[in-house]
Amino acid sequence: MTVTALTHDSRSSRTTTGLLLALASATSFGLSGVLARGLLDTGWSAGAAVTVRTVIAATVLIVPGLLAVRGRWHLLRDNAGLVTVYGISAVAGAQLCYFYAVTYMQVSVALLLEYTAPVAVVLWLWLRHGHRPSGLTVLGAAIAASGLVLVLDVISGAELSTVGVLWALGAMVGAASYFVISADEGNGLPGISLAAGGLLVASVVLGTAGAVGVLPFRGSTAPAVYDGHSVPWWLPVLALGLVTAAFAYVTGIEAGRRLGSRLASFVALGEVLAAVIFAWLLLGELPRPVQMTGGLLVLAGVVVVKLGEGRAPLVVEPLPEPEPETLSESPAA
Repeated sequence: MTVTALTHDSRSSRTTTGLLLALASATSFGLSGVLARGLLDTGWSAGAAVTVRTVIAATVLIVPGLLAVRGRWHLLRDNAGLVTVYGISAVAGAQLCYFYAVTYMQVSVALLLEYTAPVAVVLWLWLRHGHRPSGLTVLGAAIAASGLVLVLDVISGAELSTVGVLWALGAMVGAASYFVISADEGNGLPGISLAAGGLLVASVVLGTAGAVGVLPFRGSTAPAVYDGHSVPWWLPVLALGLVTAAFAYVTGIEAGRRLGSRLASFVALGEVLAAVIFAWLLLGELPRPVQMTGGLLVLAGVVVVKLGEGRAPLVVEPLPEPEPETLSESPAA
């Protein structure tokens, strides 16, 4: 087998693993809004739900995260600023904005607005790195924008919370930063260490905000209700921390590093589908038909954006030609 074939197989295996990790992450993240809604309905504040979620996840990941950089402690010092930005924007900011959004609107609608993030990623890569979008990319953005008009249901005049929309767009900014930072392998920081550090920073920021009264912090031990069934409050709390945070962030980061921020953000759209299914099964929520149509347009628009962006072709250096002396001395000569 040639070096080219080996390299291709390695690239293919890396992509396949990345896709599986991205789907696992998207499905886990898709459960978060539904679980949070059950707690919010019993009196939990969004700030309390997000803080408890991040604290549990950080507690679980902090030891594995430190072990991953054992003997390379300079990576933590060198990336302290990056981890801080990741924790504030991609973790605390994205989660808090999303949880606030679902207190004002349906889980699926809030998530559809948040997942215009892939378009934001394309724009960031254009402005920051000069990756100019193609005509197909611009077309995709236009399709997604038309879908948003239907998701917001502004044509029929249906009421939609302006505050909820703003919170959902704030979550979009946080999600975009999550995709961009997670896909960066150049910093040398292991994915699990980045996740642990970001969750720890988010826990400190959110906990401090709650302690000083800036962030409303209310909890409840009343049972959470999902599809008419009551469960102990601690069950969705643990699931939020372990499944939709610790597991979801680690797998999402590893997926981003294998697929790149563009492709990872595209595959992460599976979170929208997962959230719609979970909201239907556990909350009995479904968007209105016009909003479902708009959501499909948003997804179609982002797909077109991704097709327009494409992926850089694999460049394989050719094998050097053997020297004549080597050929003449070969047993096969």
